[in-house]
Amino acid sequence: MGSTMTQDDTAQDAVLTLWDGPDGLHLVCAAGKPAALVGGDRGAEGDHVLLLRAVQPLVEILAVGQGRRSANIRHTATSVGEHLRVDRVVERAGLLGREVSIEQIDATTGLHVRVVLLVKDRSVRAWTEVQNGGVRPVVLQAVSSLAVSAPIGGHGSTEAVSIEGWSDWLGESRWLRSRLDSNEGLVRLDLVAHQHQDARGSRVISSAGTWSSGARLPAGVLESSDDGTALAWQVEHNGAWRVELAERIDAAGSPTLGLVLLGPTDSDHSWHRRLLPGERFTTVPVALASGATGSQSAVAAMTQHRRALRGAAEAGPWVVFNDYMNTLMGDPTTAKLLPLIDAAAEVGADVFCIDAGWYDDSGDWWDSVGSWEPSTRRFPNGGLKAVVAHIRERGMVPGLWLEPEVVGVRSPVAEELPGEAFLQRVGERIVEQDRYFLDLRHEASRKRLDSVVDRLVDDFGIGYFKLDYNVTPGPGTDLDADSVGDGLLQHNRAHLAWLDGVRERHPLLVLENCASGGMRSDAALLSRTHLQSTSDQQNPLLYPPIAAGALMSILPEQAANWAYPQPGMSDEQIVFTLCTGLAGRLYLSGHLDEMSAHQLAIVRSAVRLAQRGRPQLLRSMPIWPLGLPGWEDTWVASGLHTSDETLVTVWFRGGEQRDTLLHLPAGAITTAFPETDPENDRFSDDSWSVIRCDDGTIRIHTDSRVPQARVLRITHRSRA
Repeated sequence: MGSTMTQDDTAQDAVLTLWDGPDGLHLVCAAGKPAALVGGDRGAEGDHVLLLRAVQPLVEILAVGQGRRSANIRHTATSVGEHLRVDRVVERAGLLGREVSIEQIDATTGLHVRVVLLVKDRSVRAWTEVQNGGVRPVVLQAVSSLAVSAPIGGHGSTEAVSIEGWSDWLGESRWLRSRLDSNEGLVRLDLVAHQHQDARGSRVISSAGTWSSGARLPAGVLESSDDGTALAWQVEHNGAWRVELAERIDAAGSPTLGLVLLGPTDSDHSWHRRLLPGERFTTVPVALASGATGSQSAVAAMTQHRRALRGAAEAGPWVVFNDYMNTLMGDPTTAKLLPLIDAAAEVGADVFCIDAGWYDDSGDWWDSVGSWEPSTRRFPNGGLKAVVAHIRERGMVPGLWLEPEVVGVRSPVAEELPGEAFLQRVGERIVEQDRYFLDLRHEASRKRLDSVVDRLVDDFGIGYFKLDYNVTPGPGTDLDADSVGDGLLQHNRAHLAWLDGVRERHPLLVLENCASGGMRSDAALLSRTHLQSTSDQQNPLLYPPIAAGALMSILPEQAANWAYPQPGMSDEQIVFTLCTGLAGRLYLSGHLDEMSAHQLAIVRSAVRLAQRGRPQLLRSMPIWPLGLPGWEDTWVASGLHTSDETLVTVWFRGGEQRDTLLHLPAGAITTAFPETDPENDRFSDDSWSVIRCDDGTIRIHTDSRVPQARVLRITHRSRA
């Protein structure tokens, strides 16, 4: 059953609450105005306040010949967005919650616009559909997926904090908290004195090309510094996107914050789409999740949304050993792999993944990718199949590294496929670092990749693929597209459809998402893959802020943090890198085959903890007892919280600042890792003290100046 509100009903002001409270979100349909999504507490403030704040329309559309109603360099205050009027609102129950559909019409252009809101608990997933109901083509330059007025209620930029993510190769998941009214943000302009309702600029977070998280992360949080009301957002797209934060003046002359989430745009990404009469365009999906007790409560709500987006709980093997990082580094051979396979099996790994180079006979695997046929030189006796068979004999799932979307310039596939099967600009194939890019809109490209995956699964028994992506093609392709950005968007969507096909044909296949580490860790890909390599960082001392920060945008059970213990490390160094792995989903590498029995025992205990903790990890919520880490912080901490227990990873990166205070839940504290060895008392923690203070905080002190790490377990007191 559902309900429908028609145009006649919207002749009067109406408010539909998605969820209420200080962090509430409401659909506001004011008579004679476009619909708006407004944050705040309906009960405390009343509908008149929500109507007053509804200054940012629900939809913004830039189109050639329409433009903006006031001069700015934003994607708001658009003429089409202002001219939209509600035709009807339909609400019905869905499989995972409520579905609210808002249909609006722009009489000037004839555009029919529908926004779909999928509401569950305190989160909403949304997208916008635009259909040309007129008689002339309309050239779209930008279409918002969702726009929100007063996203954290009545708290404007003077009380708002924006938590935004920065990324780089080897430096992923760096988060910065800053006030919106700081010097780089929305400074006070006194728009009212200038008789203007809108600023001309905005605070912009965006990414271009196919590395969706290559520079900025497609997720963030707005938080009120006044009462802790918070709203998390994410763009669920594997390509270009843009997010804007700006102020608009309401009817009472007060500044009201606006949040707008978009996919590719003309100004940022050379995107436009010519919409003929009757044609339809759908934006990339986005999501919001709110919390009333600070940013971590909003992230918890977004974590629940991400799990719902992925569907069923994790299945299949759990702890992965990969031969690349600080180990074989793309030079696998039978002689090198067999001892590693045996050692990985001895410590209890569930998967053994052979990384890059397995297909190359030339000694330079980078520009030879594309055929994905096993090397005969590297695997002389029985070939790669014999190595894969040994992995299975040792009780592990065999895995292979693939970079399916690229073809090296030396690969025979570069000549076998037609030119239209590759991304192009002005008639030339795009080349980056000696690689071409397959255009997955083309049937020949998709068939080629399907044949590779099916052959390796069916003939070799591969059960795990690490899907990498180390280069990016720029703004896109102009072949068979209205614009290069439009060509890229179509390719992005074809890539997702290809992954869906792989999963449908091989439901037990485990897929790892990787792009030079975390350069493409977006919700679109993460909803289709099992785990995400969080970084390529090979320095264990630099990894902790990446591992801790990854939990802001990646599910704990997907956050594959590399741990690469080595025989030349001290016990504390081995524990340090293993703690990094245990902060999410343990992802092993390292020369285990050269380790002593004692060293292997330390690794084995970490694997046991990861495997035993799998059920808790699958339902855990991330916490940051020291707040989100800075890149150079001496102490870093992140936690995985459930109703039963909380596991907290604490890293001390060395130096003179040898104590810290953590804010942790109540309960008994023990050390979960490393395990204390009663025979030699090697980890008796005489130099590492953990004390609960009278105010409930946890004081950690170490007598040593060398880097150390521990995983602490807090067992929560049972409720009466």
